Amino acid sequence: MHLAYPAVLAALLFCVGLYGVLARRNAILVLMSVELMLNAVNLNLVAFDVWLRDTLHSGQALTLFTIAIAAAEIGIGLAIVLAVYRNRGTSDIDRLRDTSETDEAESLPDDAETAPGQADGQTGKTKKAEATT
Repeated sequence: MHLAYPAVLAALLFCVGLYGVLARRNAILVLMSVELMLNAVNLNLVAFDVWLRDTLHSGQALTLFTIAIAAAEIGIGLAIVLAVYRNRGTSDIDRLRDTSETDEAESLPDDAETAPGQADGQTGKTKKAEATT
């Protein structure tokens, strides 16, 4: 068997995985795309190990390490995605860019917090801060 067949298949797998990472919005699909990319690397490692006729089979040994790391990565990644989904209610990556919790009072501009009867120009935040000190 020629080396070109598994190398082309690995390149196609890697390109599909790269497209999935760049184009998908769902975090689980992004994790699956990363797994496709890792499998393409594994395929290349095994193909080049067979092609070079390595007596130590270092390509296959590296493939076993890559599979173990990929399993740990998918376990931790899935746990993070599930925790984020429970807290935020979505696994859409575009909506998860801001990782800090926003408070409704902090998101309002200072002009909106001014009470209607305040003539001195102090905002509601500064009144609250002065009242607590």
